[in-house]
Amino acid sequence: MRVLLIEEDARQCAHIRRRLIAWRPQSQLVVHSPVNHGMLAAEFLAQGFDAVLIAARWPGGGRGIAWARELAARAGFAPLVLLCEPGSDTERGAQALGAFTLSSADLECEAFLRVLAEAEQRQAHARALWRSSIAGRQSQRFGEAFVRGYRCIRKLANGATTDLYLAESERDGALVVLKLARDRRDENDQPIDAFRRFLQEYEIAQRIASPAVMRLHDLGVSDEHAWLVMEYFPRGDLRKRMRRDLSPRHALLLAASIARALASVHAAGVLHRDLKPGNIMLREDHSVALIDFGLSKDAALSMDITGTGTIFGTPHYMSPEQGHAEPIDERSDLYSLGVILFEMLAGHKPYRAENPMAIVYKHRKEPIPRLPAEFAALQPVLERLLAKRPQDRFASAQEASAALEQALRHHRVQARA
Repeated sequence: MRVLLIEEDARQCAHIRRRLIAWRPQSQLVVHSPVNHGMLAAEFLAQGFDAVLIAARWPGGGRGIAWARELAARAGFAPLVLLCEPGSDTERGAQALGAFTLSSADLECEAFLRVLAEAEQRQAHARALWRSSIAGRQSQRFGEAFVRGYRCIRKLANGATTDLYLAESERDGALVVLKLARDRRDENDQPIDAFRRFLQEYEIAQRIASPAVMRLHDLGVSDEHAWLVMEYFPRGDLRKRMRRDLSPRHALLLAASIARALASVHAAGVLHRDLKPGNIMLREDHSVALIDFGLSKDAALSMDITGTGTIFGTPHYMSPEQGHAEPIDERSDLYSLGVILFEMLAGHKPYRAENPMAIVYKHRKEPIPRLPAEFAALQPVLERLLAKRPQDRFASAQEASAALEQALRHHRVQARA
């Protein structure tokens, strides 16, 4: 059994978890903090849960019955259980919605187990009807591919060989991103690079297995499609965050976090090779996660899928050596970090031109740009990151992270002075 609990009281959460595990040892209780995380995402139907328990109220004036009304209005939402006192307005309101109710006394007796068992039975019946219905089957279709166990919510983006969809995973009980690739082949019926890159992305991210990298939930392959099921980031990417004003402190915090993420990736023998704001995601706890390892170079793999002498990546963020198809190492990713840091502080990219090749040329030939005067104290760190020669940059992501954290501490002291 999997139960979602919307509650702020840590002791109450622990007590419900103990009761649930004592009844069914393999049960899972997921706690959602209404104060810290707010209302559940509008697209979420809790289809991976057998029941959703909601506290009557929580600090700040939150009321469970208001949440129950909103959630009950979502067609197909999981069974609701309101934790309230008998005879209260909350109990009457919950019953009018078709929700179950439990009192604090019920948590100590068989009523708790009986209500959860009834909710589980109701959800099992609803799932069976949904899976066998035309609407249920259609909701599991992603373009031309049928992916069982995932409800398609909407398309997020599409490309030449891959499409991104927002979906709900029944197995994980969460919103996820499903990345679908079409199996395009050449005249010799061999998979083209784009499809191989898609599969390598899964292998690399799984092997790194670090919070610094997006979580991967699933991989599936059919005759004509393959799909990755990935962590969903409701806060979006760094590009979205950069559209709002970033304070110097926040920019340095983000840059140091990205450097630490790169250290984890490099420790696994992987070069990202396409580090840019769109490939840096932000979690609810404000940590960063790197995505899109389809262009990465993995020292553990014998095949370099981009091929010798071929340029892949995004010109605005490429190191001089990458832009000229020369050998690269970890310091190339640090150059990309320097471009991102400059953009966060200055509000624009360091080199601008009308075409990609002109930008590549400027990365190699033009002087390192100066930060605005108010950020002059950060210029030495930027110059180490954006040095034209790899040997003049920081030797590692760990060293870059330490320098950025030191710059952050210095900025805090200056701000207090």
